[in-house]
This record gives sequence, structure tokens and C-alpha cells, in this order.
Amino acid sequence: MSTNVVIASTGLKNSSVGPLDLREGAKIAQKASFAGRTDSMQVSLCLVEERVSHWSQSRFKRLFDIGCVVLTLPLLLPVFLMVGLAVRLTSRGPVLFRQKRTGRYRRSFTILKFRTMEHIQGDKRSKVTTADNQQFTPVGPFLRRWKLDELPQLFNVLMGDMSLVGPRPKLPEHQLGELRCRPGITGAATITFAREEHMLARLPHHDVDDYYHSIILPTKFRLDREYAACATFASDLRLILDTVLRRWDSETICRTLAIDPIEMPSNVLKTKVPLPLTIAVGRPDMTGDESMASGD
Repeated sequence: MSTNVVIASTGLKNSSVGPLDLREGAKIAQKASFAGRTDSMQVSLCLVEERVSHWSQSRFKRLFDIGCVVLTLPLLLPVFLMVGLAVRLTSRGPVLFRQKRTGRYRRSFTILKFRTMEHIQGDKRSKVTTADNQQFTPVGPFLRRWKLDELPQLFNVLMGDMSLVGPRPKLPEHQLGELRCRPGITGAATITFAREEHMLARLPHHDVDDYYHSIILPTKFRLDREYAACATFASDLRLILDTVLRRWDSETICRTLAIDPIEMPSNVLKTKVPLPLTIAVGRPDMTGDESMASGD
């Protein structure tokens, strides 16, 4: 199904450098007009078979999500209190970050996270944040490294807006197609692109936004669609376990984007090295408080 992402495959085949060079890929993406990019995305979406597995839409998955959250919340409440107190004492601004995201059937909801970036009034933050331009709070890198900032989304799961496993919920302008299953705290694209901030950090700042929208975003969409089409109880358990154990799928990102592993920084390929999950994509919320988290 490699032809599903028309933009990515076209850019790679026309490249004269063999394995994908990120800077060259960004230049190709930058030369494309917005209209042309949109047309390519639409063609790409049409090539992806729109079907969702029975498990992804079943009541049993919903019961599984609720059961997991109800059983773990009593154990996690002390963690909630400690993290909330740490955020409050180490930086100014709200403890929780709230932002409108697109859910199932394009219904919007408010996603909850512990704030990990400095509170900034107004639209002053970069639209696509890389590993080089982040403005973390003192405890922000630690919270993202261990995904503790995502814990409040367990309440999104209880409210029915999200699932434990599924496509990451995105801003309305970044959502390609319509989700036919609940978005998740973790998912196939989340595991694959957990360290994409290190890829984006290698690009010139002015190329990052185009490269993300033209290549990475459609690829994430394809990975989520492919997974949703064949998701099962066992595959969800595996993704949850991989997330808890921080087993990121760096090989898939190299294979999917045709990147030669030798071109990737060694610390990106070594899954046992703890690195912050810090790619933030999208416009800030109404307070300019924070961007989107890794894997979004």
C-alpha cells in the first residue's frame, strides 16, 4: 500500500539523492502550491480503503477502555496530584492545557493535558515545534519523556471522546478525512512517529511546516487508516504495552519515508534511550499556551 501516499512517493521517486534527504524533501514540498498539495492529498485519501475493523467500533472496545481507566485511576490519583503540583509550582499559567480537537465523525471536543510548555499570551509560538525551538517548563521534558502529560486524557476516554488506542486527535485544519473510530491516546502512527521532532530539527526552520503537511501528515493518516482496518483486541494490547515500555518503531519511520537508517541520528534509532516526546504540531490554543504533542 505504499502508493497510498501520493505526495511522499512522488517526491521520493523524483529525488536524485536516493534515500530521502530531509532538506531536499522539504524543498520539493515547498515548491508545491497549496492547491496542488490539497489535490494530491485528496487523491491519496481516495486510494486508502475506507473500512474499519469490527473491534474498532465495537462496544467491547468501549467497555475495555472504561474498565482499564476505572481500574487504574485509583492507582494514578497520587501521580495526578504530584504532577499537577509540580506544574503549578514550577511555572506560571494553568495546570491543564485545553485545546479543541477533531473526534469521531468530525465532532469536536476539548482535549486535556498537563501543561509542559511556558505559558505565552497571544499567537507567538511556532506552528510546528521541533526539538530545537521548544520552550518547556522546568518539569516539561520529564513529563513528556514518560508521557505523564497525557494522563488527563483518561478523563477524555471516560467521557467517550477518546479511546486508549486509535488515531491521535488533530486540529480541524490538520484532520485528513473523517475518523470512523474514536481517536486514541496512543496508536500506530504515534508509535512510529514518536521521535519525529529529531527529524524536523534537521530541516531549515522555514521548510518545516511544508514538509510536515506535505509528507508526514499524509503518512500518519495512512498508517492510522491501515491499522484501524485490521485492529483487534490483541493489537490494541500490544500498542498499549509498547507505549508503556517506550518501544518506539523507528524502523517503520525509516521504511515508510524511505529514509536510510544511517542518515538518522543514532539516538533516534536506539529505542532504549529516553528522549523527550516533544514534537508539537499545530496552532496554539486560544491562550497561545501550548502546541500539539508528539505523535499528533
